[in-house]
Amino acid sequence: MEVYERLKRRAKANRRSINQEVIAVIERALETPPIDVESTLERTRKIRELTAQYRLRDADLEQWKNEGRK
Repeated sequence: MEVYERLKRRAKANRRSINQEVIAVIERALETPPIDVESTLERTRKIRELTAQYRLRDADLEQWKNEGRK
């Protein structure tokens, strides 16, 4: 779907003009706080430590996917 069509749908849903919707989308994107890289890395390392004992095999993943499809 083209960007224009998506904007048109969003604008209609939000009762805005397309121009107002573009501005709202840009403002929302700019409001996103920057990622704290050090904090993210620290959380990632902790998760890895907590889950280090778990080993996933391809056979396990395949079995779980197939079980979920039944």
